[in-house]
Amino acid sequence: MLNLLRFREVADYSAHPELAPPSPISGREAYQKYAEHTLPFLQESGGEVLFSGHAGAYLIGPEADRWDLVMLVRHRSAQVFLAFASNTDYAAGLGHRIAALEDSRLLPITPRPAR
Repeated sequence: MLNLLRFREVADYSAHPELAPPSPISGREAYQKYAEHTLPFLQESGGEVLFSGHAGAYLIGPEADRWDLVMLVRHRSAQVFLAFASNTDYAAGLGHRIAALEDSRLLPITPRPAR
């Protein structure tokens, strides 16, 4: 899965006030809380983060678009991903992700067969 993430300047916990920290935090900090919550479930499902890095300006692409973080996450299969995503214990931390992100894209990709 290719993840493109754009963070809010200040995390918005209005949809999940039960997860809100006592003081306002940045979207990046809220996403870190989501990542820390999610990593054990990802690893338990056999998934792994292959790459995570800060995004820069496009060399080719719309100048107005921007992404703050790019991640490549491997899941064993679409079925395993769906099981991971529907885990209720994992879902309990999704509010951090929602609070963190202004916008995001999730693109499933598959390896090209070797020639």
